[in-house]
Amino acid sequence: MPTCFFATDLHGKTDRYDKLLASIIRGRPAAVFLGGDLLPRSALSAFQSGQADFVHDYLVPTFTRARDALGVDYPDIFLILGNDDPRCEEQNFVAAAAEGIWHYIHGRKLLLGDFPIYGLAYVPPTPFMLKDWEHYDVSRYVPPGCVSPEEGHRSVLAEESEIKWATIQKDLASLVGEDPLDRAVFLFHTPPCDTPLDRAALDGKTYEHVALDVHVGSIAVKRFIEERQPLLTLHGHVHEAARLTGEWKLRIGRTVCINGAHDGPELALVRFDLESPEAATRDLL
Repeated sequence: MPTCFFATDLHGKTDRYDKLLASIIRGRPAAVFLGGDLLPRSALSAFQSGQADFVHDYLVPTFTRARDALGVDYPDIFLILGNDDPRCEEQNFVAAAAEGIWHYIHGRKLLLGDFPIYGLAYVPPTPFMLKDWEHYDVSRYVPPGCVSPEEGHRSVLAEESEIKWATIQKDLASLVGEDPLDRAVFLFHTPPCDTPLDRAALDGKTYEHVALDVHVGSIAVKRFIEERQPLLTLHGHVHEAARLTGEWKLRIGRTVCINGAHDGPELALVRFDLESPEAATRDLL
C-alpha cells in the first residue's frame, strides 16, 4: 500500500490547504484523510447571510484542479466534518462527493482496497454553542464548564429524541455492528479520553469552583478502541495536545492512534502506510 496522508482542523485556512494540495500533487498518496473542522469559523454566519461559500468557491475548485492535474493518480479522499463546521454545509460536501471530488464518510463504511474505512464526526459536550456535531458520550453527563447538546444552537434541525438520548457509544455500536476490525481505519473528530491525544490547556481553570478536566476526549471512543482493536484511528479536535504532551501518536493495544491537529500556523501533515501505521511521520509545513 503506497503512502497515505492525514490532516485535520484546517479551519478554512487557505494557506494550509494550498500546502496540502501541493504535497498531494508532489507525493501522489494513495489516499488522503481529512478529520473535520475543515471550514472557516465564520462559515455559519456566511451561510446565513448568503455570503461567499467556502465549499463551492474554494474547496471544490481547488480539489478539482488537483484531480485534473493528477488524473488517474488522484487519491481517494475520505473526510468528515467537525464540531466547528455547521451541519447546514453537509449537503455541499455530499454533493461534491457525488461528483467524485471526495468521499463523505460520516456514519458510513467504505473500502480502500481491503481496508474498511469508517467515519464518525461526533464529539462529547463542549463549552461551545454550536451543537450540530455533539452527542452525549456514554451517558447524559455534561462536564463542568460545558454546554449540554440539549442547549446551544443548531444549523440543522434534529429530532428531539436524538438530541436527548443519542450517545457516541450507541453511534459506534450502530456503525460497526459485529464487523471484523483487524484492518479497519476510523476517521474520528474526537480523540480518545485520558490519553496524550486529548490533553487540553485547562490547567488550573475552574467553573463554579470546580476544577476542569484537562482531558476532553471521548470515553466511548477510548473503550471502543480497547475492546475492538481496529488497525488505526485518526483524530483531531484538541489542537494543543501534541504541544502539551509531546505525543501525537500512541498505541492502545494493537491499535495505532494519531491526533493530527496542530495549534501553530503550519500545516501538520501525517504520512503513513496502512500496512505499517506505527511508522507514521508528522511534518509541519
